[in-house]
Amino acid sequence: MDEIKNKIESLLFISHKPLSGSEVAKIVDADKIQVEEALEKLFTDYSGRAGGIVILKLDGKYQMATSGASSEIVSKFIKSEITGELTRPSLETLTIIAYRGPISKAELELIRGVNCSLILRNLLMRGLIEAKDDKSRDVFVYSITFDFLKYLGLERVEDLPDFEKLNKNNNLEKLLVGVDVLSKTENEINLNDQKND
Repeated sequence: MDEIKNKIESLLFISHKPLSGSEVAKIVDADKIQVEEALEKLFTDYSGRAGGIVILKLDGKYQMATSGASSEIVSKFIKSEITGELTRPSLETLTIIAYRGPISKAELELIRGVNCSLILRNLLMRGLIEAKDDKSRDVFVYSITFDFLKYLGLERVEDLPDFEKLNKNNNLEKLLVGVDVLSKTENEINLNDQKND
């Protein structure tokens, strides 16, 4: 039970969206009832202690969040994160999403050659991009938002310079073929390795 609980805690920590028992059971490859018991135990553990992190529960879904007692310091940090200048890596990432979106994290990281998790979080917080579940590809994909268009004073994404040329680049298409499948396979291998440890 502790091993499953630890895995679930890690998933809740890294997930940017609430997770249901059935979603978690599928990811950790465990019995749904056992997973729901572990989720409830985690929820109770976090509720019973004073700390900076809590677990929220709504409609059978769970998500980690900062505690209400920390709201002032968290707000101060977020304000500095979203009002400061965009860094060069953030601008590069935003440009790729604008020209190639909707694009998965794996595709984005293949193009940039580096992990983009923190940059994506920052751009999501600023409201310049949004994440959607692409059920046909079974991955989350990132696209620009109306706020991005307003920020640049554009009426549509196609108004970006050289949009047609950069949106459908044959070399990039060849590079990105199968990257989501490879990414899912790597995730399954990592989960299996953790089970065998």
